[in-house]
Amino acid sequence: MNNLSILQSFTLMNAMATLSLKADAQRYFFGYLWWILEPLLWVGVFYLVFEVLLGTGRADFLVFLAVGKLTFIWFSKSVSQSANSLLGSRGLIGKMDAPKWLFPLAVCHEGLYKQVAVFALLIVMLLYKGYAPSAVWLWLVPLAITQYLLIVGCGMLAALLVCMRQDFQLLVQLGMVFLLFMSGIFWDIDSIGNAALRENLLLVNPLASLIDLYRTVLMDGSAPLLTQWLTVLVESVVILAVLVWAYRALHYWIARRVVTQ
Repeated sequence: MNNLSILQSFTLMNAMATLSLKADAQRYFFGYLWWILEPLLWVGVFYLVFEVLLGTGRADFLVFLAVGKLTFIWFSKSVSQSANSLLGSRGLIGKMDAPKWLFPLAVCHEGLYKQVAVFALLIVMLLYKGYAPSAVWLWLVPLAITQYLLIVGCGMLAALLVCMRQDFQLLVQLGMVFLLFMSGIFWDIDSIGNAALRENLLLVNPLASLIDLYRTVLMDGSAPLLTQWLTVLVESVVILAVLVWAYRALHYWIARRVVTQ
């Protein structure tokens, strides 16, 4: 199906991600600082609106918001940028018979590198606000891996849909706005009085469940509910597995579709 081995594909993917990071940093005056400046500005805007202007009444709202927004930005930016990864790589796809999942994966991997710096910023913020570190914080690693799998799966789906019809690019953007309000970024999912409704929301929206798990670990200092985490992990793996199968089955169709658009 392609003339690249798995190792060569991942090596190429990593090279594409790092080159894109360097090019992106050279494009702006503050360079790599934008990795943390942009998320900070987003948190600042939401804090101004929901705490200063509207008043949430939560003493820990800044940290509550930061945990939700910083993890949401990772998902939304990676998936949104992945959506155009196939069409944006038209020249390379036309010249090289590489696995087509490589292109959205490279975009997601670029986001992963940036998120490492964002998580470091989040830890510093937690320490500054008086949260005591504990061994429970090590759960940040499996939660981040789970979110990465979810991002890759959703990014591959977005790229495939946009490859079919470019109109899906607008729907992906609209979907990110929908998830912004439905994932508990600036409101607490536990505030939903109907327990069944809350459980259904966490089931159908794994991003909301992940944000809730991050807060449990980092703010409450408690281990996440295993059934909740495993549910998100299984959902992420299933989405990713289905998309990998679809990319393999549509390998040549994707190439023709990208080149002829």
